Amino acid sequence: MLCTRCRIRTAVTDDGLCTFCSGTRPPLPGGATAPVPGAAPLPVPGGRGVGTWPRSPVGLSRAVIALLGCVIASDLFVIGAGLHLRGLWEGLAADESLNIYIDPGLRAQELYDRAGSAQTAAFLATAVLFIIWFHRTRRNAEVFESGVQRMGPGWAVGGWFVPIANFWFPYRVASGIWEASVRLHPDGGWRTVPKTVLNLWWGGWVVSVLASRIAVGQWNRAREPEQISDVAALVAAADALDLVAAVLAIVYVRTVTRMQVERAEALQAATVPEREAPEPTAP
Repeated sequence: MLCTRCRIRTAVTDDGLCTFCSGTRPPLPGGATAPVPGAAPLPVPGGRGVGTWPRSPVGLSRAVIALLGCVIASDLFVIGAGLHLRGLWEGLAADESLNIYIDPGLRAQELYDRAGSAQTAAFLATAVLFIIWFHRTRRNAEVFESGVQRMGPGWAVGGWFVPIANFWFPYRVASGIWEASVRLHPDGGWRTVPKTVLNLWWGGWVVSVLASRIAVGQWNRAREPEQISDVAALVAAADALDLVAAVLAIVYVRTVTRMQVERAEALQAATVPEREAPEPTAP
């Protein structure tokens, strides 16, 4: 059973707490001192504030997945509104006597604008929480296997904001997280897990970002009804790619979270002795 407080280590007390949360954790291997709950984390080579035990990413992952669901819903909303607006522009391109700037056209444009605002809000909220989750998993990776990390924990945040490099730096961070989160063999040997989920997520995100930038650029340059109609289809395709990227992100978040929970359980089992079986009581 997992600890009822941190949800990441094995419960060892009668009230369902692990040794860390209950304050009864034994000394770490090598004579290191266990951190006291509420105290400042011990400094380690992995970076400022990286502790000696992983922090649960489960709660953050659930929130990120919920927001990614909102992104998917907003993508569907904006795709539907965009295709409806495209139909009106197609009609204008075929029959120039039509006037889409009256009630039906204005309502379609207003709906599309609202859908775009909802999509932007969902994306920004998800991006903030995803980066927080990403940073936590990177710090956990420092606890698991600091030797396989290619970039420091700070790049789990800063890497997303470096122009051009943000197409590569976060992937390097994510690759280190993936390798460190893999559960070892029972004999302690290194186990390799294919990075298929990681590569699909990252590839989907890069493609969706590039497609979105191209579509927005084309949309801003379109002037004639036929051009607007064609570009509206391109924008809808870019939104569909964003939807696929969100689905892949959900799979990635779930996979990494599960891997880190399993690795933390293995780490706990290796450092905390099994609870002694209770002595039988007299009838």
